[in-house]
Amino acid sequence: MYDQPRPNQAPPATTFDRMLERVRYEGAYPTRERAEEAVRTVLAALGRQITGDERVDLAQALPVEAALTLTAQIPDTEHPTGWGFVKDIAARSGTTPAVARWDTGAVLAVVARLAGPDLLARILHQLPDGYALLFGQADLRPQQHAA
Repeated sequence: MYDQPRPNQAPPATTFDRMLERVRYEGAYPTRERAEEAVRTVLAALGRQITGDERVDLAQALPVEAALTLTAQIPDTEHPTGWGFVKDIAARSGTTPAVARWDTGAVLAVVARLAGPDLLARILHQLPDGYALLFGQADLRPQQHAA
């Protein structure tokens, strides 16, 4: 029952292999395996941040393997800024913040293209400051300054 696509669902625009090749190109990774590691790490972290219809719609826009990685995560109750997101990835994966930022940019640039501009805008509206740049977008929200 669950392995059958719903009739009103459009198939993903790309395959997981094609997504990995795009990430490999974006991140200049030497191997497909390294690109896949980055995809799984970043999508798992993103799955802990996105909720509601945006989570469902993004999962539908991704290849099945990527969608399963995203949706297998339980959303966190606290949402870090974009930089906090990168630092969390670095801590969980045992890499440096610079490597985590590189991986995040490579993966989320491809995710942004798969999501499309309307869904991406809804996702960014849901997330705290600093995520737009991670997706390769201009951060056009007014900055909130502490008083």
